[in-house]
Amino acid sequence: MRYKILGRRTGLKVSALCLGTGMFGRAWGYGAAPDEARSILQGYVEAGGNFIDTADNYQHGEAERLIGEIVAPYRNDLVIASKFSRGAGPAPALA
Repeated sequence: MRYKILGRRTGLKVSALCLGTGMFGRAWGYGAAPDEARSILQGYVEAGGNFIDTADNYQHGEAERLIGEIVAPYRNDLVIASKFSRGAGPAPALA
């Protein structure tokens, strides 16, 4: 696995391949079941990966919940990038 420094001043070494978790969970009616997600993440970590991408709206939050459970044994060795969305619909009115 190749690694890069994240940003200019963080000093964090992250794997060049980031694991996207948008399909971790089945809340959208498709995606990886919890056991499959666990197997995917374990394989990624064993291959040297340490950079995980997730978001609060992936699988209606199920992806983030799974990541939280699955990464517990590896938590000190991983960098997790999580995004926040306000969801669908019109933007709130500005005062």
